[in-house]
Amino acid sequence: MKLKAQLAGLEHDVSIELNAGTVGASAEVDGRPYEVVVRELAKGQYLLLVDGRVYKARVDSRPGSRGANGLFDVAVGGHTHEITIVDPKRLRTGETTTAHSRGAAQIISPMPGKIVRVLVEPGAQVEAGEGVVVVEAMKMQNEMKAPKAGTVVSINAEVGATVSAGDVLAVIE
Repeated sequence: MKLKAQLAGLEHDVSIELNAGTVGASAEVDGRPYEVVVRELAKGQYLLLVDGRVYKARVDSRPGSRGANGLFDVAVGGHTHEITIVDPKRLRTGETTTAHSRGAAQIISPMPGKIVRVLVEPGAQVEAGEGVVVVEAMKMQNEMKAPKAGTVVSINAEVGATVSAGDVLAVIE
């Protein structure tokens, strides 16, 4: 499974393959390979064995996390990290959840940041994957794309405004 993970404003390529018949996985992060043994201690709590070192990890979904795109708080080694997981196939194909194909689709900010550009106006027609709003977080600019083709019903962002993770930036019908 190939994914993109955003951590501290940087995007990383992640590939994960579960090893058949074991509790392990082969992972690759930005081209660096890892062999990981995973044991679930409780819901959302894991013991990880990586290169002979043991780590305890806690993973919590964040509000606004939906579908293949997810917002998570991951605590490892006494530090908590905000991580956004994106399935790049959804971005390429404009694939969305069933709700998006039939009704309104919301573009939600994946992390706190500042609006640096609004690329469309209410009433504009957009194609799936077309840029709508650009959010800057941790000195990285992230273009929020339309999850489906349709009409922009509302833009809830203006240049210079600060947004929080989970804020609805635009609605497309």
